[in-house]
Amino acid sequence: MASICTAPVYKMEALNNLFIELTAKNCNQRCNCCFIKFPMSKMVKDFIPEEKIREALEDTKNENLYCIYLTGAEPMTHPDFNSILRTCLKRCNVSICTNGSFLNEKKIRFLSKVEGEGNNQIFLQLSLTHFNEQENDRAKYRGNFRQTIFALKTLSRYNFNSVLTVQNFYSLDKAEIENNFNRIFNEQQISNTDIKVINSYNGEEMNDISVAGNTDCMHGRCLSNDGIYACPFLAGDFRGRVGSSFKNFSDSFRAETNFCSVCGKNSGKMFSIG
Repeated sequence: MASICTAPVYKMEALNNLFIELTAKNCNQRCNCCFIKFPMSKMVKDFIPEEKIREALEDTKNENLYCIYLTGAEPMTHPDFNSILRTCLKRCNVSICTNGSFLNEKKIRFLSKVEGEGNNQIFLQLSLTHFNEQENDRAKYRGNFRQTIFALKTLSRYNFNSVLTVQNFYSLDKAEIENNFNRIFNEQQISNTDIKVINSYNGEEMNDISVAGNTDCMHGRCLSNDGIYACPFLAGDFRGRVGSSFKNFSDSFRAETNFCSVCGKNSGKMFSIG
């Protein structure tokens, strides 16, 4: 008789990281390797109301939040992005997970001004797939590599702490990736930037879900327009939904999706930095 595989259950140890999906489908780019399935015919205006964010912050006022993550699709397309950023910064540190296309010098000067208004920090998270421009843009979109390097260089000049997440789309050796990006950082005078190499989700079936010891769902939850989810990967997926609001949500979650396989393979956090 064949054995029945049961998906592991992850229990949240503490709510240290609050992910807020500002929009599920609105993005100004179409990365070839993106895990989000975008409608190609039109832009979707599915922005979360700022009032829902304020309610979540009130409901979690007794939680020891280290960082709030503004995610998307592309969070900077939200029409109330600046106001939301200021609201979240009053609570704790904020990490902006962005494709970097909005990070021109004017925007970065604004972020520096907002950060200076209080005591909490703004982090920026950007992503690439390869240290070679052509290979990267093949997996992302044309111009992504130069745009991201420019953003990191400008952020560095304004003393922001950044994280470059390298989606290992080409299954390269981790040391090779880190060495080449460190070389690029030295050439471009980029500092205050950590490199985080993660396995890329390529849409393949990955049914062997191993138990990882330090996943995002063990330290955080994701607020979406239609409820609370175990992590940003699963926002909108009924298998990852753990409640309707932070007044009543579950601290346990059964990892049974292909995305969970990717986290198991990484044996660590995919989205959070702390």
